[in-house]
Amino acid sequence: MSTTVEPLSERSAAEVNEEIRALWFRSGGTLSVEQRAEYQRLVLEWAAAAPQKANAA
Repeated sequence: MSTTVEPLSERSAAEVNEEIRALWFRSGGTLSVEQRAEYQRLVLEWAAAAPQKANAA
């Protein structure tokens, strides 16, 4: 397993979210070990791409 850090994607949060949805659809709702690793990578990419909201307190 590689420990190198990949550069952040230039994709929008919506694009990454669509890929996450497609992964879940293809898996039938149960992710394999490899799919879980892909899901984790996608979620991190999505979080980096999602606009940050300021805490309104």
